[in-house]
Amino acid sequence: MISKNLMFLRNAHHFTLEEVAEKIGVSRQAVAKWENGETVPDLMNSIALSKLYGVTIDDLVHHDQDQKGYAVPPIGKHIFGNVTVGERGQIVIPKKARDIFDFHPGESLIVLGDEEQGGIALVKSTVFMKMAEEILAMGGISNDSHQNDPSL
Repeated sequence: MISKNLMFLRNAHHFTLEEVAEKIGVSRQAVAKWENGETVPDLMNSIALSKLYGVTIDDLVHHDQDQKGYAVPPIGKHIFGNVTVGERGQIVIPKKARDIFDFHPGESLIVLGDEEQGGIALVKSTVFMKMAEEILAMGGISNDSHQNDPSL
């Protein structure tokens, strides 16, 4: 898996073999051998590669795009699978997502949307309100910048 993942990540980041080699301090030939599956990077180079590409070492080594159906995910980014919207707009948040984000039954969530991106996001109300308070404490949003915008 690691050889496929290394080749995919290098191409996804638009790096040449030489650029990757220079960034982590190895030869171009070493990177080429890792990508061809002739050798594997040692632990220190694996750590450097995972940092360079912004992925976990576990995903760098073990992620199987053919089995999972998606590319190696960046650190902190998740694909939890499909959910179905019910007749009344309800969805069930997958258990793994509830565990990672510590969502509990009855907890209040803020639903944010982006029409341009075609998606929504869920944020704990407590986290959202804390962020809003921090923005206000720093001086908030200037009214001057919104004087000509009738939507605000």
